[in-house]
Parts: sequence; structure tokens; C-alpha cells
Amino acid sequence: MSEEHGGAGRTPHQPDAPDTTDRPAGALRMGRPFGVPVYVTPSWFLVAALITWLFGGQIDVVLPGLGGARYLVSLFFALAFYGSVLVHELAHTVLALRFELPVLRIQLQFFGGVSEITKEAQSAGREFWLAFAGPLLSLVLGGVFLLAMQFVTPATVPGVLLTSLMLSNFVVAAFNLLPGLPLDGGRMLRAVVWKATGRPMAGTVAAAWAGRVLAVAVLILLPAYSAAAAPGLGTFSMLTDAVLGAVLAAIIWNGAGGSLRNARLRERLPELSATALTRRAVSVTGDTPLAEALRRLEEAEALGIIVTDSAGTPVALVRERAVRAIPDHRRPWMQVAEVSAPLGPGSRIASALAGEDLLDALRAAPAAEYLVEDPQGNPLGVLAAVDVERAFARAMAGEDPIPESVATS
Repeated sequence: MSEEHGGAGRTPHQPDAPDTTDRPAGALRMGRPFGVPVYVTPSWFLVAALITWLFGGQIDVVLPGLGGARYLVSLFFALAFYGSVLVHELAHTVLALRFELPVLRIQLQFFGGVSEITKEAQSAGREFWLAFAGPLLSLVLGGVFLLAMQFVTPATVPGVLLTSLMLSNFVVAAFNLLPGLPLDGGRMLRAVVWKATGRPMAGTVAAAWAGRVLAVAVLILLPAYSAAAAPGLGTFSMLTDAVLGAVLAAIIWNGAGGSLRNARLRERLPELSATALTRRAVSVTGDTPLAEALRRLEEAEALGIIVTDSAGTPVALVRERAVRAIPDHRRPWMQVAEVSAPLGPGSRIASALAGEDLLDALRAAPAAEYLVEDPQGNPLGVLAAVDVERAFARAMAGEDPIPESVATS
């Protein structure tokens, strides 16, 4: 039930293809409102079944005459409740799109929903409103259901459904407003600290630690409150509340830690520059024997080979993986063109690209090697995808993302 800034958490070569690579494992796509795919994960069906069973038992107390039909009413409530959750997430999504922030997808899952926003908000103010939009709409929905209750009889199916939907939306709003990451209230707290200090990272650290404190509080207080509120609960009910508290605490704790790791990664992303990762390269024509090209490569202490035409214009790049597949004894008899990939529109990378702009350019045209060009269009060298992926992994681990062995000079 919160938005997730996932841009820093994706691998460099995960293409933006919602129907294939970006589909969560086992998830079903339910539609594309506002162009954003909505997925239902397998865990949702488990929760929907659990809600149907538990709510069906509660309906039997209020409306004992329904018999088995109470489970149909309960199933309708489960679907309507998750419809409200989807509206909550769409509020985040619509505002993100208005702020020109890309949204990868929306997931409905075990404990609500997640809007995966792949870029950071441009300011603390936008971060605050982006986070507040979901709880605000949940409050509005709760108010709408409260108003509708005035026109129905309480002890009827419509009355029970409207009351339950009103309460559930108010609970969703209140829970999400708790001040700790990864909840919406945690992102609002992050925005406030960001605004006060001028440092996004300071806001993330404060909200992440608030989230961890919140997780411990949920772990301890939820079962304690349940036991105090209803002393006559059986062992099974008390155990259920304890397990629920533990699961919620684990989700909040892990989400807070993940938000902190992603924020630290975003701080290191500007160091992922095309210039710093460019491999020194040699230029040869396509009819050059592969063995000769590799000799020149070693002599120049370079790591990439650019294939040019007779006028010296780059037309292709030698594929490192293809070269490795050629036995040594065959290399003198093969031409460089046979192990090269032609330069396409997305194969040329500007040397000025860095951070998320660089990752976006690589995702848009996945390849093993790219030609790096200066502002005048002159070739500077070769950017290997494997180097970017290694640098990305090092940045995620909090290490220097640019090893010295990669730099051209």
C-alpha cells in the first residue's frame, strides 16, 4: 500500500517490457490503466481466500439467515476491498505520471499493493504529495462509503458491506500514515526531513530508522493489544495475532532496510558514468584477420575493438563473447567482421551520460557492447555491459563502483 522508488534497484539491462521481463513470477496481468500494467501476484489469492473465510464467519453473526450465501457476500467484500487498494495505488500512479516519473507497474499482493515508481521525486514537496495521495484517496473512499451507509439499513447485506468497506479504507489510510518506511507515512516523514535539511539521504535515514522502530512496535504491541482488548481469546486466536504481528513487522523492517539501501545506491549512481566505464579501444577494418586485431589490442593494452569502414567511420563493434568462442588456431583465418555486431541507433552512447540516465539508455537498447562518443561524435572507446553490471553491483554493496582496471586513463 505504498509507492516504491525502484529505479535504483533494477539491474542495468532489465528492459522495460511489462508483459515479459517485468512480469512478477506467477503474476496475472489484470489491465493497463493509464498505461501502467496491474498485476495480481499468487499471494493475493491466498489472502482473498482468507478474507472470504474470516469475513464469512463474521457475517454469520450479524446476518445468520444467509447460510452458505454469506461466503459469496464475503468474496464480494474481498474483491471490493482490493479494488479500494487498487484505487489507492492508482492515486500514487496518476500523481507520479503528472510529475513525469515513470511507473513500472502496480502489484496487488499479500499485504495490499505497491506502485513501482522508477525515478526519484524531483523535490521534497513532490515526494510528500506523491506519498500522501494514496492515504488521502483511501480517506475519501472511506468517506464515500460512510455517506452511502446513511441510505441503507444497517442489518442488511448492503449495510454490512458498506460498513466494512468504510472501516477497511479508514484502517488502510491510518496504517499507511504511520511514520516509517516503507509506508506512505514514512515517505512523508522523509520529505519533511529532506525539506528541513536539504538532504534527501538524511530524510531516508530518519524514515528508515523510524520504520525499524515501528516494526518492533508492531511485533510487540499488536498481540499485546489483542490480548488486552479481548482477554477471553483462545490460544489459536492469540497465536494468529502473534503471527500476523511478526509478518507485518518483518515486512516493515525489510522494506525500511531496502529503502535505505536503494537511497545509498542512488547516492553512488552519479559515479556510474560512461566516461569512467569506457574501455580503451583500437580501430580496425572489417577485413582485418582476427588474430592481427587481437595482437593490436594487446599491444595497445586496450580492451575493445571498433570496426571501421575504409574512411575510418565506426560501423560495428567486435563482440567479446564471440571472440572467446573462436579457438586460437582459427583466429588467423577469420576476419574481424565475422565476430562483430553492426552499430544500431541505440549502440552509440554519449560520454556525458551518467547515473540513471546512463542506465535508462542501456535499458532502451540492450546490447553487450556500446560505442562511446564525445560531444562532437568522435569515438572514445567501448562500453561493455558487463562492466556496467559489475559497477552497479559494487555500488549496491556500498563499494567504489568504478574499479581502476576499467578506466581508460
